[in-house]
Amino acid sequence: MSSDRTANCFTLKPIGIVHSGIRTTEQIGDSGKARGEIEIYPEYEPGLKDIDGFSHLFVIWGFHLSEGDKLTAHPPYYPYRERGVFATRSPHRPNRLGLTIVRLLRRKGGFLQVKGLDMAEGSPVFDLKPYTSRDQKLEAKFGWLDSVEGETT
Repeated sequence: MSSDRTANCFTLKPIGIVHSGIRTTEQIGDSGKARGEIEIYPEYEPGLKDIDGFSHLFVIWGFHLSEGDKLTAHPPYYPYRERGVFATRSPHRPNRLGLTIVRLLRRKGGFLQVKGLDMAEGSPVFDLKPYTSRDQKLEAKFGWLDSVEGETT
């Protein structure tokens, strides 16, 4: 096994862009209700073939508004306790990648109308994947979030 950390590096190029109207991270709020559009660039539109039959999609995207990275974070809804960045959804990550599940409302050409956005206007989209029955994990645990459910401090 190679110890060269750059051996597996690669470059991501956006396949599209988010149109959400959200200009700052403070405006994200209840992302379960936020609606918007994901524009897929024309050269990638053929990749949307058959996507219409799925109700939800995984979106891999970039935190383009994030400034710097940290290995610890104060989650916005639970800021009183510092957590490891990999145990949070903080935008201040080493690779600044986001993962969101959205509801696909409709497709019109290269434009996907979606609900459940937690992405700012102009966020680059790197990939889409359908959410399938294999992705449901009934035995899932939610770590530190389980112990703070219902807390208001």
